[in-house]
Amino acid sequence: MERLTGRVAVVTGGGGGIGGATSRALARHGASVVVVDINGEAAERVATAVVESGGKALAIQADLSEESQVISAIAAALSHFDRLDVLHNNAALTESDSLDRDTAVTDLSLDVWERTMAVNLRSQMLTCKHAVPEMARSGGGSIINMSSGASLKGDRTRTAYGVSKAGVNALTMYVATSHGKQGIRVNTIVPGLIITDAVRAHLTEKIIAGLGKATLTPYLGQPDDVADLVVFLASDESRYITGQMIAIDGGMSAHVGLGGDARE
Repeated sequence: MERLTGRVAVVTGGGGGIGGATSRALARHGASVVVVDINGEAAERVATAVVESGGKALAIQADLSEESQVISAIAAALSHFDRLDVLHNNAALTESDSLDRDTAVTDLSLDVWERTMAVNLRSQMLTCKHAVPEMARSGGGSIINMSSGASLKGDRTRTAYGVSKAGVNALTMYVATSHGKQGIRVNTIVPGLIITDAVRAHLTEKIIAGLGKATLTPYLGQPDDVADLVVFLASDESRYITGQMIAIDGGMSAHVGLGGDARE
């Protein structure tokens, strides 16, 4: 069922596991997709796969923490497809080196803090800043930001990551409040454990198994699970939903966790 026919969607971090799955899902439902990633080759692979499956796609290489590159990416999308209806802010700093250095606050280096904020939070602010006017000109749109369960509860590590994602939650509510009457809806997806290559690169199988025990479903989340939620939030079926944080975590946040630490 093509719920998004005639719409144009920008997916940031579109070359990764969740971004790639989301780009393909949006295209299956009729959207033209702009795949934006700091890794240009990854963006090209996803865009090529969309086109080979009969969809429409454009790949753009950009570092979205830089405003000039955000402006250029939005301009390229408009030049190619002539409108903008959906923005999925999925880009995030997931390299193991950065995550391993993202520690408790007393040991946290300023360069890790600044880069995490730039990629995870500033990029989403900048894409919202430059996408909203274009959506308003088209009569409205849907922005789907990506947060994390780490934004809702404290941990003993990944301080910068958690704080940056908490900022995304606040950004969502502020943009939704400011631009709702223009027909622009803004929501945040709050994922729990979603099994991607990036997750497997910085979590051991023991840790994944421990987190799995805290998940209420008999299976762990996959990128397609997030992609399906993005499609729903991009479609008219969710037209009365805005300013919300929507968890997709297999019920992990719905109960008291395991005794001890799953990371041990």
